[in-house]
Amino acid sequence: MGTNRGIISTAKLLSGREVDCSGKGMFSSGDRAFVLGRYVPMNGPEFLDRMDSRAYVSQFSADGTLFVAGFQGSHIRIYDVDRGWIVHKDIHARSLRWTISDVSLSPDQRYLVYSSLAPIIHIVNVGNAARESYANVTDIHDGLDFSQHEDVQYAFGIFSVKFSSDGRELVAGSNDESIYVYDLHANKLTLRLPAHTSDVNTVAFADESGHLIYSGSDDTLCKVWDRRCLSTGQAAGVLTGHLHGITHIDSHGDGRSFISNGKDQAIKLWDIRKMMSNADSCADGAPTWDYRYSRYPKHHQQLKHPHDQSLATYRGHSVLRTLIRCYFSPAYSTGQKYIYTGSYDSNVYIYDVVSGSQVAKLNGHQMAIRDCSWHPIEPTLVSSSWDGRVAKWTSARDEDASDVD
Repeated sequence: MGTNRGIISTAKLLSGREVDCSGKGMFSSGDRAFVLGRYVPMNGPEFLDRMDSRAYVSQFSADGTLFVAGFQGSHIRIYDVDRGWIVHKDIHARSLRWTISDVSLSPDQRYLVYSSLAPIIHIVNVGNAARESYANVTDIHDGLDFSQHEDVQYAFGIFSVKFSSDGRELVAGSNDESIYVYDLHANKLTLRLPAHTSDVNTVAFADESGHLIYSGSDDTLCKVWDRRCLSTGQAAGVLTGHLHGITHIDSHGDGRSFISNGKDQAIKLWDIRKMMSNADSCADGAPTWDYRYSRYPKHHQQLKHPHDQSLATYRGHSVLRTLIRCYFSPAYSTGQKYIYTGSYDSNVYIYDVVSGSQVAKLNGHQMAIRDCSWHPIEPTLVSSSWDGRVAKWTSARDEDASDVD
């Protein structure tokens, strides 16, 4: 069937499964992604919750059984997806500055960490039975101090935090131009990297090995760090192409590719095999502009970085006032054939990775969508917005899609 250059129908794939073409008694991973990739979540929105403050973070757990939403008003809610989206845990965050900037669930889903614009990251045991979690009243919210390093001279805020795949470490990006690594088992900060020349807005592990870290900054650069050779304090490589600061990075998971969202109103796709050893900190005289106070100037939209190393660029969404996040669609159900992103114009945008075309535009919120998350298995996407609402989008044929295996 793989040699047929015509359009492969779902019926043909089902027929192949029945005669066991794959030799496994089921769809191959490629065939499954081919079928499920047609089920794009565009049916909605169904509003799941509403709070009286802005939502900043939305994340499904790795297995899709839990969903986490973080709000500016010190609330983090964990929903039980399989039990009708009831609130499994309502966490009242401790010692916030401005807002919850990021959250991350441990791989075993027992612990959650949350950050704000302060050098303390708090960790909470979310595996116990209590629904309400008040800091140091009903639950211990241990504070992990990222400022206890000999080179730290002043307080800073943390924009991004991630668990390693084994749950032993945290990596964080901060507004003191640095990347931090915290060893949870040793309960100490093990690494501080002066990584950029401006705020480090986003960090991500390249793959499950944990050896490579990607970072993105307001200095417009994406950098790759190899933890096995950090004695010089230099990045393994630098990628240029954005004209303004980078708001988010999502790894493809293969140790080579990732995407970044930028204040130049563009998502870019990268391959680290094209990276350089160094680069200038600024985008070669790109015009000054502050995304917090005004729309992106129309005459800037035609500008292009003279040393753009990206593989592809995706435009249509709006990146203003907050660190809008973008992601690859799930590998299991779509083969990562899509890229999706929140947007300041209150929509979720879905792009085709190969063609760059806009596949869908999900409308239903009234204010900016900073974050959204696609279920790792089912054709379901959940967005959270500055309007305080958490909304769910599904495929019109998601009941049929749930039986594909």
